Amino acid sequence: MIVIGSDPHKRSYTCSAVGAATGEQLGCETVRATSAGHERLLAWARAMDAQRVWAIEDCRQVSGRLERFLLARGERVVRVAPKLMAGRRRGSRQPGKSDPIDSLAVARAALEEGIDTLPMARLDGPAREIKLLLDHREDLVCERTRIQNRLRWLLHDRWAQLELPAGCLDRLVWLDRLAGRLARSPQDADVRVMRAQVHRIKELTRQATTIQRELLPLVGGLQPRLLELPGVGTLTAAKLIAEIAGIERFGSPAKLARLAGIAPIPASSGNTNRVRLDRGGNRQLNAAVYRIAITQLRIHQPAQDYLARRLSEGKTKREAIRCLKRHLIRTIHTTMTNTNADTPTPAPALT
Repeated sequence: MIVIGSDPHKRSYTCSAVGAATGEQLGCETVRATSAGHERLLAWARAMDAQRVWAIEDCRQVSGRLERFLLARGERVVRVAPKLMAGRRRGSRQPGKSDPIDSLAVARAALEEGIDTLPMARLDGPAREIKLLLDHREDLVCERTRIQNRLRWLLHDRWAQLELPAGCLDRLVWLDRLAGRLARSPQDADVRVMRAQVHRIKELTRQATTIQRELLPLVGGLQPRLLELPGVGTLTAAKLIAEIAGIERFGSPAKLARLAGIAPIPASSGNTNRVRLDRGGNRQLNAAVYRIAITQLRIHQPAQDYLARRLSEGKTKREAIRCLKRHLIRTIHTTMTNTNADTPTPAPALT
């Protein structure tokens, strides 16, 4: 069997084949990132060995088309995180950096990590649609926030005594009131700019609301039981689905916790046994779990009892919340794994 490492770029793909048993390089091929290039690459791989695995550097924007082509033709494809390649290049006998060197590093990194431990690529489905919509909504919200910040400063400069409640510029009723006041004011340059900003904020708010409504049936169709968990709304559930990208990739809650940066990292030496906080992992996923934890502490009695019990054991509130997040990861993993079960998923039993 051979492992084919791929270094994808916008206009070209470079692949290196290595023996699965020895890691010896058997060949290298560079093709253009076109349909004809895909066919040529597959023909080259088929001539190398009948048993093969494609290890593609996980850069979805440039590797997605190649992944879909290979999966549609029955090829086995795994994804290799870019951070795994840096160590391989540093330890390589061949100095420097080039596409052939990078593709060889991808193949050998896949062998070193173990083909079966790497995430398998699969054809995109509803989860990709959810991620695209969610990312677009977040872009709209970020743009709205930037305009709101500029608007607040212009309002303060014009009417220093005007006090706007926090979050009011997200609500159409407040934007309508503000638009009316601006319409009645002398139409100086700053007033005209503020009127344009209010109009743009209202437009972005409507678009963000429309996308949120569109996400609800998509999330409900893919992971309906996720929405039944206390503290999980449409946007949080969509974020979990988008960032986890296939719960079947994780054989246990511990692996999911490691991805989210919620599992502690061993930091022991000699007679000292301790762990330290993981500040890596997927921070978007980590933030989604944190939002669930904070919401449950406000509305969910079992979570409140759990926090009180951890505090009574001598933990700080921050440490207790970390314990709650780790518990929630187990609940999320169980809920998403058992989506097709007939029995309803109970609320988290924080015991």
